[in-house]
Amino acid sequence: MSTAPQVAAVRTLAEPAHPAVGVATALLDSYVPGARFLATPTRTLLGRGVHAEVPHDDRPVTRRVAATLAAARAAGHASPLVIGAVPFAPDAPAALAVPATLHTAPPLTADPLASLPADPPAPNELTVHQEPAPEDYAKAVAAAVDRMWQGEFSKVVLARTLRVEAARPFDLPAMLQRLARRDPSGYTFALPTGPGRTLLGASPELLVSRHGNRVVANPLAGSVPRHPDLAEDVRRAAALLDSAKDLYEHAVVVNAVEEGLARHCADLIVPARPTLVRTATMWHLSTTVTGTLRSPDTTALDLASALQPTPAVCGTPTETARRVIRESEPVDRGFYTGMVGWGDADGDGEWVVTIRCAEATGDSLRLYAGAGVVAASDPEAETAETAAKFRTFLSAVGAQL
Repeated sequence: MSTAPQVAAVRTLAEPAHPAVGVATALLDSYVPGARFLATPTRTLLGRGVHAEVPHDDRPVTRRVAATLAAARAAGHASPLVIGAVPFAPDAPAALAVPATLHTAPPLTADPLASLPADPPAPNELTVHQEPAPEDYAKAVAAAVDRMWQGEFSKVVLARTLRVEAARPFDLPAMLQRLARRDPSGYTFALPTGPGRTLLGASPELLVSRHGNRVVANPLAGSVPRHPDLAEDVRRAAALLDSAKDLYEHAVVVNAVEEGLARHCADLIVPARPTLVRTATMWHLSTTVTGTLRSPDTTALDLASALQPTPAVCGTPTETARRVIRESEPVDRGFYTGMVGWGDADGDGEWVVTIRCAEATGDSLRLYAGAGVVAASDPEAETAETAAKFRTFLSAVGAQL
């Protein structure tokens, strides 16, 4: 019998148990206000400082971003990447920049430490103002439904907001921790949008991504709140898959995405029926659309700009829905239902629909949530849906309606 020493299973304590342990969460832990943090299912990004800001002028945002990236590369930046937010209104200034330094890591889901819970919110005296009030929002939904029955338009997404005032400034890094760790497989972001202003959120919806010649879009439309009772939660999910109202709402969005991508992609694959995606608070109907890019000159931001706004966040026809939104919503959307993401000088990138978000300014937060309104919509149900969507962010600040 051999007496050779057994060494195959031995490792030192200094050696990590898994090469991804702590890599992505280290970037999450390093976030401070003013930095640019974005976590997606493919990567985690943390940008510090500003190498160049994307200017605001009369050129389309796609041309301004392309020019900024080209200038950064010409100035010696080896791999310039723009990261930030684009607002809902097409003529409003974006908040996009090439960071001075960019740290990258695998996605949070590859880091076992991301599953550890975040610390609960610290005690803070909070006051919540609903704008508009729930009853006024329900009236706006009912008015929109009446106009749809008259044939004026077929869908509009109406939003309402919460203004949360605190006795002391919000702890943005702690809020980001709670958003990211609650759903590490989603799209979590914290991005500066102006002096002293930060856009934070955890969106479930990929608008479009481009990696080489592969294009992916994942429209979500048609939703129902989750339920703490497992049997009821499953019943709600099954009912959503069979809901004529929600399936119609979803089909409108998928058709618009397919039409927008068809001009730029070949071999589009569009599943005949949606599947389900769940977050901590909602079930959503989901369709993953894939295709092959026709031209390598078409960037991820080109594709995103061709799709945004989809009927999932605006309505249809688009311009009519925009007008109804301006007439019905008392608060400007700002970056809500715009897009956040990243794009590099080679044209690759990921752009996400800006939902489940809030804009923070010191001791004040502005939260946003909306619901898709079609002719079959019930005003009370749509109001309840927005309240459920608010819970994603309210839980991160320790507030409730």
